[in-house]
Amino acid sequence: MTMAVGIVGTLAIPAYAIAPGSNEPQFSETAQTKLTKAQAQSVDVGDDVIAAAVGTDQLSVTTGESIRQAAEAAAAAEAARVAAERAMTSYAAGYSGPSVGDFLANPPYPNFDLASVYSVATQYIGVPYVYGGATPAGFDCSGFVMYVYAQFGVGMPHSSSGQGAMGTPISQADAVPGDLVIMSGHDGFYAGNGNILHAPYEGASVRVQPIWTSSYSIVRIGI
Repeated sequence: MTMAVGIVGTLAIPAYAIAPGSNEPQFSETAQTKLTKAQAQSVDVGDDVIAAAVGTDQLSVTTGESIRQAAEAAAAAEAARVAAERAMTSYAAGYSGPSVGDFLANPPYPNFDLASVYSVATQYIGVPYVYGGATPAGFDCSGFVMYVYAQFGVGMPHSSSGQGAMGTPISQADAVPGDLVIMSGHDGFYAGNGNILHAPYEGASVRVQPIWTSSYSIVRIGI
């Protein structure tokens, strides 16, 4: 009997020793656990807190209206080009006068002088520009110069650089109407006061206008 009691007592002691106590740190609630059991909380924010600025990307959008306007502008430009071509064709169809070759064979102005050259050149103001043209049906730049000088018995290549090579370079201060203004890929008649008489470009006509560049030279034919 005594033995039995001893055994019971011995077993009871360890069982009591491992029972969790509320004061034991290893079995107490952690700070995170307490927070999960807490009720909703409110947080006060001071007035000196500045909110971060929020930026947005700026996006450009191509609208249907802008596309329509661009298409209309392109169509108008094409219509103008076609109209100009038709006008030039009509002008050419109505021309039946002499050619460069005809003039060289029988020059109407055998007495050569620059003032007369320029005077004849002004007669063609308004003739439309036509690439490769060398009659009043339509001129390009060197075709215009070639056609005018042919009337004075001066044969020229259909080339601005070739025409420039024929002349004698002179200073711009000595230039007079009838001299040639030579540029890269373009030429015309000096018109005085810093102007040029020329066949400018497709869609335009022979006209006088200020020389727009400093990259040019003056050459004189016949000296």
